[in-house]
Amino acid sequence: MRSDPVTPLWRGAQVLRLLSYLYALGFRIAIDDGLVHPGVAWVLFGFLTVWTVACGVAYYVGFGRNWYWVGAELVIACGLMLSTSYVASESWALNNQTWPTTLWATNAVISAALLAGPIVGLAAGLVVGGTSAFVKGWLDLNFGRNASIIVMLVSGVAVGLAAVNARRAHAELAAAAQIAAAAAERERLSREVHDGVLQVLSFISKRGRELGGPTAELAELAATQEAALRRLITDVDGGAEAACGTADLTALLRAAGGDGTAVSAPAEPVVIDATTAREISAAVINALDNVAHHAGPGARAFVLLEDLDDTVVVSVRDDGVGIAAGRLDEARRQGRLGVAQSIVGRIESLGGTAILDSDEGIGTEWELTVPVTRVTR
Repeated sequence: MRSDPVTPLWRGAQVLRLLSYLYALGFRIAIDDGLVHPGVAWVLFGFLTVWTVACGVAYYVGFGRNWYWVGAELVIACGLMLSTSYVASESWALNNQTWPTTLWATNAVISAALLAGPIVGLAAGLVVGGTSAFVKGWLDLNFGRNASIIVMLVSGVAVGLAAVNARRAHAELAAAAQIAAAAAERERLSREVHDGVLQVLSFISKRGRELGGPTAELAELAATQEAALRRLITDVDGGAEAACGTADLTALLRAAGGDGTAVSAPAEPVVIDATTAREISAAVINALDNVAHHAGPGARAFVLLEDLDDTVVVSVRDDGVGIAAGRLDEARRQGRLGVAQSIVGRIESLGGTAILDSDEGIGTEWELTVPVTRVTR
């Protein structure tokens, strides 16, 4: 199956199956004179041959990579090993490996490990190895002379780990590809929205304020919708990276800025924790909303991002009418806490500080300083 990331391992295992079959054939020819019932052993070997071919095709093509085939393989491998007690004498079984050979029986362990991982591979190795010990009538703990069980256990764990890592790598690659495709599509849609709807809303807002009168209300509505649409674009842009736990703060701030906003940032992406990045972006959007609503007609906004390793500093400045001294304190006493909750509250919840510098006639500047966890990608 092409969609199975473990396909190369399944197909490689069938090469081992072929080699182990040839080894089992040579072993069977070599021990013919020492068997009690050699004719029965040859009949069983014929069945082993058919089963080897069937498993090789089923696993190589892919339709046999399920518990029906793997379970049957384990049962057949153990059954052929148990038949040693019939086709050979007790003393022969004690001094030799079971007639299908340990190497051939290990195929069943490898199949279980490929299908379900190292734990199941270890369990399968214990079952097959335990069957070999049962045939001999005792367990030889001198693994220097009897390494078959160790070989099976190690094979089950090693191959199982390889299969798990292959599936994990495939899943991470698929997720990365999906995120990249989604990001490219979002960038395309964001450009179309920015070049179309946002510019129209910004023009309506600007011209409405200039004309005044009845069109002022239309200007306020256009400004509100423009801000809401910018928030939506910013949230969507950060969503995919948030799935990986990181986000590029530079990209979020550029998306938050409007036509009247100049955004200056480092050339390299500033990749930080996604939650922190979105909260900083939301605070900047609120600051820019204040510029649009209160800085006066024609006011321009400037956003500066500084990356200082363990902290980021975002400055949001405008050249508008500014805030008269005592105005914020008066708003706070009246219960209008929008600025404190939307900007100061967000930044302080991240362990940072938000400092406002403003006076009537000199514009307004927010300096947002936030400690960040450095993330590389």
